[in-house]
Amino acid sequence: MADIRGGGGGCCPPMDLMRSEPMQLVQVIVPMESAHLTVSYLGDLGLVQFKDLNAEKSPFQRTYAAQIKRCGEMARKIRFFKDQMSKAGVSPRVILDKDIDIDLDDVEIKLGELEAELVEINANNDKLQRSYNELVEYKLVLEKAGDFFASAHRSATAQQSAIESQQVGEDVLEIPLLQEEKSVDPTKQVKLGFLTGLVPREKSMVFERILFRATRGNIFIRQSVIEESVVDPNSGEKAEKNVFVVFYSGERAKSKILKICEAFGANRYPFSEELGRQAQMMSEGSIVSSDRWVGYVCADTVSIQGRVSCRPVSGRLAELKTTISAGLDHRKILLETIGDKFEQWNLKVRKEKAIYHTLNMLSLDVTKKCLVGEGWSPLFAAPEIQEALQRAAVDSNSQVGSIFQVLRTKEMPPTFFRTNKFTTAFQEIVDAYGVAKYQEANPTVFTIVTFPFLFAVMFGDWGHGICLLLATMYLILREKKLSSQKLGDIMEMAFGGRYVIFMMSLFSIYTGLIYNEFFSIPYPLFSPSAYECRDASCSEATTIGLIKTRDTYPFGVDPVWHGTRSELPFLNSLKMKMSILLGVAQMNLGIIMSFCNAKFFKSAVNVWFQFVPQMIFLNCLFGYLSVLIIIKWCTGSQADLYHVMIYMFLSPMDDLGENQLFPNQKTVQLTFLFLALVSVPWMLLPKPFILKKQHEARHQGQSYAQLDETDESLQVETNGGSHGHEEFEFSEIFVHQLIHTIEFVLGAVSNTASYLRLWALSLAHSELSSVFYEKVLLMAWGFNNIFILIVGILVFIFATVGVLLVMETLSAFLHALRLHWVEYQNKFYEGDGYKFAPFTFTLVGNEDE
Repeated sequence: MADIRGGGGGCCPPMDLMRSEPMQLVQVIVPMESAHLTVSYLGDLGLVQFKDLNAEKSPFQRTYAAQIKRCGEMARKIRFFKDQMSKAGVSPRVILDKDIDIDLDDVEIKLGELEAELVEINANNDKLQRSYNELVEYKLVLEKAGDFFASAHRSATAQQSAIESQQVGEDVLEIPLLQEEKSVDPTKQVKLGFLTGLVPREKSMVFERILFRATRGNIFIRQSVIEESVVDPNSGEKAEKNVFVVFYSGERAKSKILKICEAFGANRYPFSEELGRQAQMMSEGSIVSSDRWVGYVCADTVSIQGRVSCRPVSGRLAELKTTISAGLDHRKILLETIGDKFEQWNLKVRKEKAIYHTLNMLSLDVTKKCLVGEGWSPLFAAPEIQEALQRAAVDSNSQVGSIFQVLRTKEMPPTFFRTNKFTTAFQEIVDAYGVAKYQEANPTVFTIVTFPFLFAVMFGDWGHGICLLLATMYLILREKKLSSQKLGDIMEMAFGGRYVIFMMSLFSIYTGLIYNEFFSIPYPLFSPSAYECRDASCSEATTIGLIKTRDTYPFGVDPVWHGTRSELPFLNSLKMKMSILLGVAQMNLGIIMSFCNAKFFKSAVNVWFQFVPQMIFLNCLFGYLSVLIIIKWCTGSQADLYHVMIYMFLSPMDDLGENQLFPNQKTVQLTFLFLALVSVPWMLLPKPFILKKQHEARHQGQSYAQLDETDESLQVETNGGSHGHEEFEFSEIFVHQLIHTIEFVLGAVSNTASYLRLWALSLAHSELSSVFYEKVLLMAWGFNNIFILIVGILVFIFATVGVLLVMETLSAFLHALRLHWVEYQNKFYEGDGYKFAPFTFTLVGNEDE
């Protein structure tokens, strides 16, 4: 598919992209035993677009629904492996030899075994990690709560000692009262319970308030901040937490506290309620050391989330950490093993799924044990398709070969242009407006040149063009490496259109040399200026003080115009008239393309009643204006072109006197005006009546429609409308022609005015560039301060890149796009076709599910 064959015809010589490839509707009859291999070979060939012959059936009613479900399950496992490798940082190995054939059954078995093993490893690792996180939190609870109880015990001991020392010097009369107090029954004393755990720090204040409100203040809570973040055992995410101890009285309060803890996601951990156990845990399990944590959790007192531990906390943490590390190493080795074969498995499964999807589009002939398929293919591909069918029959050891035949149909074929990496982006620009109808003239042929040129007219600065060229050359020189990488959305668009940007940069350099602008600075590149100052006072005044001392500047605008008072009027006049000339030229090209379409499809009606009146109308008005512009440039006449057009429309009988550009101008204007007026009914009236007459002559004497339509040769309806159908609606055709005529007449004026955007954006780009140069760079240079100069240079660079090289580039691109879509293509391009989308394996490995 490297060489591109033209499908020429009509008035135009054969061109690579002028006409789409001739297509044919083919039918293949394939035996069941070789169907899979046949579709596989056709997928490798990529030149057949199959039609769905089972459109009335649901996906579950088709022949190969079970195989597709099987491939879908394998694809799910592959996606699971890809996700796991991405999390582990393991990259799949690139396939060097893509022709390696592997059995699908072996792949299915291997994928199942690897998935089961990986799921088991993940489950065990999750359990170990959860236990580890729970032990870390429990260790913090022992540490913080132990500190609280130890502090409270020391405080209580100190208070008891103080009370006993005070009792020694007290009066004897008070002793009986004290003895009476000590004689209270200990069974009637209130016993306080407590709960310990961790709560997220951002919820700690709300948690405390809710506890007070729920228990009406009948609790005592203490919280301690944990300096470092901990991993929550439930969510597996890092969080900042506080250790809390809540004292309560009664089972009812305990029930409320438990519900509140559950609502706030507070993890609770047990702490022995017995004084002896507390002392043991505080002495053995709550000793804090700067180097390590020493703690023992006894099996008869502590259970963590239903799991009992008898080992020291630090020892258990170390064992879990070692076990988790070993599990992760084993998991990584398994994922690396999967990565070695991942691309092969992925490509195999995707290919098989695509093959079975295509087989489901074929019709099953139960009696003959074969599959019947229909599809579109290019005319040149017939020998290659037949060779693939023969090869599939031989390789599958089929006793019966496949049958290949061409069908005749009136159905509209798909549009297929064979493009290369240079023309693809331009073709996509046109296809974004609408895919060309079958064998319709393709605007891409001229868009390759006109699109970057019109962009450059609005972006004319050879300094900015060089910047675009350097950026594009980077993309072009590294296209092999970048094409295999995942790029961002914006970078992907820039890389896909790298050759479009390359052409735009070259044309920008060309038009920049014509405008003589390098970052808005003029340079006498080709020769010195043709003008010199008559005296010293004219340099800052106007060009009136200049005298011509040399030959005319050989290429582009003379640099002396820049910076003078006449610069803006001169460049305004030049660019405005140039925009009109370019617009009229491109619109004439569009009408000529409609003539090529009419000749190709052998439509004499469109030639004489569409092409001819349109050319007359456009050129009698705006073609005449263009001729006046050129004559004025060539002769140096002082005639005012605006007054010429006003006289032409409003008072053609007036004598223009000295403003006449050539003799008999009044007669020429009257003639052109008359022809323009005549061309309007010429476009409107004859065509509907001629089409009606042709329809009546075609069906004269026929009472019934033909039944054997499929035996007729392939025909394409070229004239949009209902005249190609059995029912001919004259009113509908007439209204359609009326709309088309009004649209062209009004569009001839509005489209010509629309090309003035070339002048407006060119002027805006030049003025913005001049402002950045004079108000930023020169102003910073005038301060004679190195710091201000550096800042000015940085601001100038960022402004140039951000505004002129990015925003102005995008703006000029969009305006050039509009000029091609609306002003150029609407003259001839219908764009109501559909793309040729063959069944191919070329991109199957890069597709997303």
